[in-house]
Amino acid sequence: MPYEYLPASLASILLSFEGCFTRPSFANFTLMVTGWILCPGRHSISRVVQAAGVGARRKHHATLYRFLSRGRWTAEALGQVLFKLLVPLLDGEIVAIVDDTLCHKSGPHLFGAGMHHDAARSTYGRGSAVGRYVSFAFGHNWVVVSIWIPMPWNPARGWALPVLFRLYRSRKRCPPSLYTKRTELAAEMIRQLASWVPESHRLLVTGDSEYACRTLVRPLPAEVDFVGPVPLNAALHEVPPAYRGHGRPARKGARLPSPRQLAESSSIPWTHHTVAIYGKTVTLWSKSVVCLWYTVAGTRPVRVVITHDPTGRFADRAFFSTAPETSVNAILVTFAKRWELEVTFRNTKQTLGLEDPQNGWWRAQAGKAPKAKRPGPNAKGRRGEGAVRHTVPLVFLTYSLVVLWYVRRARWDHDVQRARSEAPWYRHKCTPSFSDALAALRRELWLQRLSTHPTLWKARAKVRKLLPTWLLAA
Repeated sequence: MPYEYLPASLASILLSFEGCFTRPSFANFTLMVTGWILCPGRHSISRVVQAAGVGARRKHHATLYRFLSRGRWTAEALGQVLFKLLVPLLDGEIVAIVDDTLCHKSGPHLFGAGMHHDAARSTYGRGSAVGRYVSFAFGHNWVVVSIWIPMPWNPARGWALPVLFRLYRSRKRCPPSLYTKRTELAAEMIRQLASWVPESHRLLVTGDSEYACRTLVRPLPAEVDFVGPVPLNAALHEVPPAYRGHGRPARKGARLPSPRQLAESSSIPWTHHTVAIYGKTVTLWSKSVVCLWYTVAGTRPVRVVITHDPTGRFADRAFFSTAPETSVNAILVTFAKRWELEVTFRNTKQTLGLEDPQNGWWRAQAGKAPKAKRPGPNAKGRRGEGAVRHTVPLVFLTYSLVVLWYVRRARWDHDVQRARSEAPWYRHKCTPSFSDALAALRRELWLQRLSTHPTLWKARAKVRKLLPTWLLAA
């Protein structure tokens, strides 16, 4: 794509990824990213190619399809470059968030697809008249590691920008020699991320109860810490005394009360804390103890924190950190950052069409009788594997690039004023969202395409003013 059709602020970011591609592939990469940003509505590959516009018309459309299905580029290389771009935005501590998401799909001929647990539709008995209800859905399950970066207008809030990705294949639909659990995939990515961290920074990992397990926590290097939830019935032990040279060294000390028993006990008083989490300032009561959670962390001492809501709205919960010197407030704030990855999943699915591409779906050749179908997915060997493994990382990367561009842009106050003038009923809006960032980048891209001459500033000002209305009309 000719660079005169790209704003200099976006072109400088895209050029950072030039070393991950050959020259033709880098041009295709630029086209696909800009097409994904500009594409309104459903983000199928064909619509993204159409939205790419000028540069895409100079190529055969099959070239861009092959960029996804047969390209030799790797998502890990792109993630490493993106990580290097994010490190200057972080001050000493790097918070990595790990979780998985389900991309709903349809059609039997999809590589790597299967039935997976759908957490968004499962109730677990919370607020449901039917009690516990577990839902499953067909699609791709992706394990994602993201980096938390602060919002410039509110450093207490932030974005989770994905940098590493792995496709999870269920045991039933995967050859036994290739099967890997989600937690094992997460552990592989954390080790890879730890190798990228500069010596001036410290890596801190957080995740939900699925990833607060021995598979992920025990192999962590000493310089990497983990923060996560603890079951209220967890088996806790005292830190063993120093070895005195008689017999086998003790791995764990005496058994301690469980977190639930500690919460009910009066031997340890509650401590009051005021914590800013999830965009609000709340008052909590807490108890903490330094101990061993041998089942998960082995012989590594941890600090376990039990929280209590004095209003009674929420049940008691427990959290842990593999850094015993960490304060209670820091543990709670770090774990609260995990929610930003859920926001990322929501934005990429609803705004960038993460689930829209078909990724290898195909029909039988004309004139040939279709083969008898087996129950369940009918993937044709490894057909479509390249497209599946490339498309989702490309969408996540596009999301990260939009946020990175917006953070560097430093004009978010104007976007809030614009949004409130166009929709005055949103009186409570005082900070921009990802939709505002995406709209701002779309305006810059269209403005650059419609008027590239620097001296036509009056025309550019008119285009900038009328462009949002034109885009709504389109």
